[in-house]
Amino acid sequence: MKKILILILSFIALFSSELSMDNMIVRISDIKIYPEYLNEYLTYAKEVAETSMEKEKGVIALYPMIVIKDNTQIKILEIYKNQVAYEEHIKTKHFQKYKQGTLHMVKSLELIDTYQLSEKNFKRIFKY
Repeated sequence: MKKILILILSFIALFSSELSMDNMIVRISDIKIYPEYLNEYLTYAKEVAETSMEKEKGVIALYPMIVIKDNTQIKILEIYKNQVAYEEHIKTKHFQKYKQGTLHMVKSLELIDTYQLSEKNFKRIFKY
């Protein structure tokens, strides 16, 4: 009985750590696009975001946005369940298509890793 209880508690600990917000990757990609490629880039960004959210359980959010003051500046909110989910994401065909197809369009790229301040609000916004 003791071994079964230990096994159950171990399973619960493993499962809960899998869903822990501490393991999540929360990132903002700050991207500057050459103006002549803007429309083409936006098509790629929309496609990879929609496909990722549809097909990848580990992608909690992939939300590209255009800055109003400068439409060549793109911000993408990226939230992944954990490092493994992120690594799986960047290996997918749809991400590789986006990455390889837009290399010449990107003037600059900065990946800004963050963490959330309110777990309560996070859970209200994102159903994961």
